[in-house]
Amino acid sequence: MALSAPLFASPAAATTSHQSLSLSLYPPSFPTTKFTPLSSFSSSSSLPSFRVNSAASHSVSSTTAIKSDSPSKTLPFRVGHGFDLHRLEPGYPLIIGGISIPHDRGCEAHSDGDVLLHCVVDAILGALGLPDIGQIFPDSDPKWKGAASSVFIKEAVRLMHEAGYDIGNLDATLILQRPKLSPHKEAIRAKLSELLGADPSVVNLKAKTHEKVDSLGENRSIAAHTVVLLMRR
Repeated sequence: MALSAPLFASPAAATTSHQSLSLSLYPPSFPTTKFTPLSSFSSSSSLPSFRVNSAASHSVSSTTAIKSDSPSKTLPFRVGHGFDLHRLEPGYPLIIGGISIPHDRGCEAHSDGDVLLHCVVDAILGALGLPDIGQIFPDSDPKWKGAASSVFIKEAVRLMHEAGYDIGNLDATLILQRPKLSPHKEAIRAKLSELLGADPSVVNLKAKTHEKVDSLGENRSIAAHTVVLLMRR
């Protein structure tokens, strides 16, 4: 099929900045959209915001008071995805979903290295349009050294409720070669449900090996993915 106009921009247009580049493919009547750069938004805009106040203890209520505005658009539901990976090393405890798992290696991390809880926190924060766990609880801050990850998830749940949402359902996948998690899955799921304040029927947990491929399959690391659905209260 022959085009009535050339596909590529004219040489003259190509010499201008990419913002002003015009393609002659579109007819004059074709609708255009103007985009506003992020730098032009004022502090009073409706983008999500947060504030962190630090203190000396590990209690979220005293160490990290994050004030979040409601999400920029009120929706009946919001979806978030979380991912986390930690290196497995001797001499560290292996804690998954708040449960200690017997193993000869554990997650090397600034906090307790709970890969599942870190992943769930990021999924909730992502659904709310907030920064990730590393920005809110930076590993450069000594007060989070060895901190229980339940502190982080409780704060994520507080922010979720403050924004007017509850857990609709959550689906998590753990990826590790060893140890086998079958004997521990129900305990992990029950603990995760408790921390989220959610009915266990809406919290799902799966565990996969990595078929002995790369660091996960060689038992040198552990990873987790989480998808969460938040429902408007």
